[in-house]
Amino acid sequence: MHQEEPGVGKSSFMKRIGAAMIDKGFDAEYHHCSSDNHSIDGVLFPQIGVALIDGTAPHVVDPKNPGAVDEILHLGDFWKEDGMRANKRQILENNALVGKLFARAYQYLAAAKCIYDDMIVIHKEATNAAGVYLELEKIVAAEFAAWPISDKMGKVRKLFASAITPGGLRNYLETIISRHKNIYIIKGAAGTGTQVLLSKVVEHAVRRGFDAEAYYCPMEPEHKVEHVVIPELSLAFTTSNKYHSVDINTDKMVDLNGYIHKAVLEKHKDALKYDVETFDAILDKAIATIKKAKETHDVLETFYIPNMKFDEVQVCWEKTLARILAYAEEVS
Repeated sequence: MHQEEPGVGKSSFMKRIGAAMIDKGFDAEYHHCSSDNHSIDGVLFPQIGVALIDGTAPHVVDPKNPGAVDEILHLGDFWKEDGMRANKRQILENNALVGKLFARAYQYLAAAKCIYDDMIVIHKEATNAAGVYLELEKIVAAEFAAWPISDKMGKVRKLFASAITPGGLRNYLETIISRHKNIYIIKGAAGTGTQVLLSKVVEHAVRRGFDAEAYYCPMEPEHKVEHVVIPELSLAFTTSNKYHSVDINTDKMVDLNGYIHKAVLEKHKDALKYDVETFDAILDKAIATIKKAKETHDVLETFYIPNMKFDEVQVCWEKTLARILAYAEEVS
């Protein structure tokens, strides 16, 4: 676990550990930072059950079993305190501004969510709800019929594959979806039931004892599943729309838009047009504000980077890699 301030090299530290472990033949999962799409918040080595994560705000993580299982790597031990104190006022001012900009961006996203909810209401009214279950039955027959209900439930791992970032809407669907042999593309406007379909797919998988990875929507992180992976079956489902898609070749397409009654949609066309335009405009404003927060945060890093003892950070990196490799030997 890393705990330190911006500019001390925690993302680079974790990326380099990840690259070194990949060179040694281990798999690595990079968990990217939504507020800086060029940085990572963590790296996981699933084969050995080891992870390094950023423990600073806004994602503060305290070790549950310090010393025994978990530990803190405090890279802040390697900065020159005299140089930091000389920039105290600027650091405090910039930190405060970053906080205000992110708060404003989240208010914009909350406003965009309200518009998004109205789009859902319109499409729900226009859509034949039976369509989700008709398509679900086809998927169950094709993918799960050969597998009986298990006496041991599978587990669901909840993740994100995409985010709203300073660089706009970003996703890593290619690395998640494309490596699987059996891929379904799900199409459907907000409110046509894509999340219902994918949530039911997860249920069918775990009832048969398969673990599932459920990837959630950044706009509805509590309950809207956008993509599903069932690793043991090399089976994946991905929602494709104007905000995210993956370039893959597959003949397995589920189009829930086909269950929309166009006459009902026509009645609400003016409201829907307004909603789409307003949602996109507010989303763009939120992204611009997050970008401004990132630029302000980058100024903070200029106070930290010149005052880091990177030679000592390098020693810490070498020791950390050696300990991870030693642990890998123990569990292999």
